[in-house]
Amino acid sequence: MGKNKLAKFAEMETLENVFQPTHEEVFRTEYALRGKWNETVFGNDHPIVLEVGCGKGEYTVGLARLYPEKNFIGLDIKGARMWTGAKAAQEQQLKNAAFLRTHAEVLESIFATDEISEIWITFPDPQMAKARKRLTGTRFLALYRKILKPEGLIHLKTDSPFLYRYTDEVIRVNHLPYFVDTDDLYHSGYNDKILDIKTFYEQQWLTRGKTIKYLQFALEHATEWIEPDIELEKDDYHSEARFMNKKVNP
Repeated sequence: MGKNKLAKFAEMETLENVFQPTHEEVFRTEYALRGKWNETVFGNDHPIVLEVGCGKGEYTVGLARLYPEKNFIGLDIKGARMWTGAKAAQEQQLKNAAFLRTHAEVLESIFATDEISEIWITFPDPQMAKARKRLTGTRFLALYRKILKPEGLIHLKTDSPFLYRYTDEVIRVNHLPYFVDTDDLYHSGYNDKILDIKTFYEQQWLTRGKTIKYLQFALEHATEWIEPDIELEKDDYHSEARFMNKKVNP
C-alpha cells in the first residue's frame, strides 16, 4: 500500500464527517447511530439522502451544496476514494454531508425503518455476471425498501446500457412506479439542477460520446420481489474500464 493511501486512511480517522464502523458494530447487530443520524450527526430533522457506492464522493458533495435543506450520506467501502469527498465537504464547511465507510449489505443494521428519504446510485459496476451484486437488483432493492420512506425515491445514473436495461426490466416485472426513464439524459429535455453535477468519470464518458442513462423510481407497496428472467446483451465494459484507468491514472 502506497504512502499516499496510508496517509489518507490516517486522516480519515480524524475527519468528523467520516464514520467507519467495525465489523462487530454492524454485523447482525444494530449500529449505535441507527435511527439517530439526524439527532446525533446532523442536529436537525431534515430528510436524509443516501448515496450507495459514492466513490470519491463528488455527487454527495455536489448534492449537499445544491440542497442545504437536506442531509446527505455517501456510503462506500473504498476509504482512499472516499477521502476526496470527505475532505472537500470539510473544506467547504458542508455540515449536511457525511461519509460512511462500510458495505451496502449491512444497510439494515445502520439505518432504521423509514430513516432514509432518497437513495442515489451513481455509475456503479453493472456486475453483469452476478445479479446478486447489482445495486439495482432485487436483493438490494429489498434492503432499500426496509430503510426508505414509503414515498422515497431511488435515482440511478449510469453509462451502462446493460444495467439500464436490467433495471428497467426490474421496474417492469415488479410493477414499480417510475417517474423518469431516459437512455440519453442530457438530450432528454429533463430539466433539473442535478444535471449540473457531473463526476470526473462521467465527464470522461461524455467526452467519448457515451450517453448517460437515468432512472427515477419508487419502491412503494413492493413486498415480494421478482428477479427478471431475460437475456441482455452485455456491455464491452471491461475494455472500457481499462481505457478509463489509462486515462485517469497515466
